[in-house]
Amino acid sequence: MSQLEELLAAWLPRQRWFSGKGIPIQQIRIESRHRLVSSGAGGPDLYLLVVQAGQRGRSSRYQVLLGARPPRSLPPELAGAAIGVCTVVSGRPRVVYDATHDTELTGLLLECFASGQPESDSGPVRFRTLPGTRVRTGAHGRLLTGEQSNSSLVFGDDYVLKAFRRLWPGHNPDLELNVALAGSPYVARPCGWIEADLPGHPVPATLALLQEYVPGATDGWVLATANVRRLVEGGGGQRESAFAEESERLGRTTAEVHRSLAQALPTDVLSPAAAAELADAMVERLAMASAEVPELAEHAPRVLEAYADFAEVDEPLPIQRVHGDYHLGQVIRNGSTWVLLDFEGEPTVPVRDRQRLSSPLRDVAGMLRSFDYAAGFLLVGEPPDPDLEWSARAWARTNREAFCAGYADGGGPDPDKHLTVLRAFEFDKAVYEVLYEAHNRPDWLRVPLESIASAAAARPVPG
Repeated sequence: MSQLEELLAAWLPRQRWFSGKGIPIQQIRIESRHRLVSSGAGGPDLYLLVVQAGQRGRSSRYQVLLGARPPRSLPPELAGAAIGVCTVVSGRPRVVYDATHDTELTGLLLECFASGQPESDSGPVRFRTLPGTRVRTGAHGRLLTGEQSNSSLVFGDDYVLKAFRRLWPGHNPDLELNVALAGSPYVARPCGWIEADLPGHPVPATLALLQEYVPGATDGWVLATANVRRLVEGGGGQRESAFAEESERLGRTTAEVHRSLAQALPTDVLSPAAAAELADAMVERLAMASAEVPELAEHAPRVLEAYADFAEVDEPLPIQRVHGDYHLGQVIRNGSTWVLLDFEGEPTVPVRDRQRLSSPLRDVAGMLRSFDYAAGFLLVGEPPDPDLEWSARAWARTNREAFCAGYADGGGPDPDKHLTVLRAFEFDKAVYEVLYEAHNRPDWLRVPLESIASAAAARPVPG
């Protein structure tokens, strides 16, 4: 390994967006390096690296935005972003660091969009803009905190640039679906993207997506959990029904977005045979999760019944492009309008799999699970309190019903008429959540487990 590769091997596992945590890096290779900005001998340079990390026989690609400055010239505010000292180019030693923290360098990315071409010394990185878009320059990029899978930079009140950290060949669904929905009031307007060729792949990889920023909007998860807390601490049904109105509006918005996607992109139907195959995959995930989390195994028989019912659905199920990872953290409220974000799906899944058509009811199931999570959030770390638990479950039930009513009213498949399908999708999502919490947040494991226990005990209603 080169000196820089050795530094990256130590640095990558500490990043929140690195998907291979806990597994030793056995091999690391800089697959390509592109200099986007050169500021001269004494100034900072900006590089875009595509890095391959090998772990237990598997290789994953990551994007690293790398800043480089002469020794002892790193500003104090960037000290926490430092990776190390090495020779990046021309044999000159440089301090290298995570450039997403450098407002001086990130501001120059907008200039690359405005000009259409970076200052590149090694290869095909392309800055694209949508027809009719003129990118305004001059703002510095401010790194948003809290993201798990990617890195987003906000430029004033104008733009947000999401850099996809885990790279796959093909057009990222976040780009595809946002472009398909361009002009909709329910998405942030896409402005452009960065793409690059990956060795051995004819279709370029999407490196980043530039969209209009929605200033002053509020995260759906923040709104929901604050409402739950106010409700159970202060009592009062008015607060509960007030958020139920928001949930109903969100359901209606979701249906309208699904309708727009079905009009703009291919659709199909899931045959009974394909539904049976999908049910088999759900059974496999349940078996794997039950082996790791014994508490799940006691509910497995009822969950398997739900999967068997789904496998026997004899009506063709409409399928289309959907959000793919839909929950309260993927929506923001701008005034009285809900705006959907992050259409990329699960970043650890190859793009070709995320591009497959699915039932829109899978998105509905994801949001219903998110209402359960918002209610369960209040109970994490708290001693048993039957009254508190009853209030939290009542909040979830009210808002789930409101969302489904809004979704049906907005023209989506009526969840009440497709309960067998919805029940299977909900169980499948909850099983995924059990594994995620067991691996990452054991204190939260009770949230999906209690949801599964409650749903398994309920009498299933055909539909």
